Amino acid sequence: MKVAQGFSPASAHAGRVVVTDRGDAGRRLDLVLRRHLTDVAGATRTRVQAWIESGQVTVNGRLVRRVAARAALGDRIAVALPTVRQRQAMAPENLPLEILYEDESLLALDKPAGIIVHPAYRNPTGTLMNGLLWRAREWPPGTRPSIVGRLDKHTTGVVLVAKTAALHAALQRALAAPGAVKDYLALVYGRVDVARGRIDFRLFKDRRGRRTVASRDLGRPSVTRFERLARASAPRAGLALLRCSLATGRAHQIRSHLLARGWPLVGDPIYGEPRWSRVNDPDLAAALRAFPRQALHAWRLAFVHPVTEQRIAIEAPLPADLDELLQVSSFKFQVSSEVP
Repeated sequence: MKVAQGFSPASAHAGRVVVTDRGDAGRRLDLVLRRHLTDVAGATRTRVQAWIESGQVTVNGRLVRRVAARAALGDRIAVALPTVRQRQAMAPENLPLEILYEDESLLALDKPAGIIVHPAYRNPTGTLMNGLLWRAREWPPGTRPSIVGRLDKHTTGVVLVAKTAALHAALQRALAAPGAVKDYLALVYGRVDVARGRIDFRLFKDRRGRRTVASRDLGRPSVTRFERLARASAPRAGLALLRCSLATGRAHQIRSHLLARGWPLVGDPIYGEPRWSRVNDPDLAAALRAFPRQALHAWRLAFVHPVTEQRIAIEAPLPADLDELLQVSSFKFQVSSEVP
């Protein structure tokens, strides 16, 4: 790597200019920058791509916004690095937590809608992790809560928490093992005319927006299995309750997969559609319109406990808002508590 005069790794918070070498020739611009910014905290490939797309990168003095643009030997690439915000330590907070299961190794809690799982720059407090740190004050030395998987802010249900880093890794393996169960309940618009099936669209992130996009050709392999539990009388819009089981766990997987099949989640602000307007029953239409979030509930986990080696099942009851909406919809269904 050649660093242009007047710049050095120490000046990374202001900007950086590099001159490409033979190892960069013909490679994508984002990969070239990622290679040369390994000393810059937070310079992940995703962030590098965001810097390019937002106009913070020039090549030989010309603005380039295509992350896939190819570099040539001797190109002079300048990037204006944003000021890196110092990460603040997470503060314990005495927040209410609904514990579904707990032992010496792990716990599971029932996440309500509207709560963020982990602190971020815009939401440094009031998260599940802040509440878990408060609960962990009396845990034995060497333990600390570590959330295994995350739910979106407005998705409810089971969140699994490891008490050590080793248990976190072991729980990830347990949830990925054959026979593990990760079941969600989803209320969707559309005519679900099959009793059960499999959705295996690949998923990739649309960097121009907030969506994860389902594609047959691009992105990471992703599989969701579904079972239709009930249908409501809403002929023009279609309305069904599904049980969705994750074979993979990508961001927004269920939401984007269901949309790709023509079954958007009720109330979903990103992947949803206002099909309540097609519902003839005025009470049901009003309830669907008023539902304030995506109608998705992480209902059940089942796996082999990595310490006791016993199979356990953890279930979160329906939240009140979704339960009320299902009653208005006049669904008649029964979800088996038996874990396969």
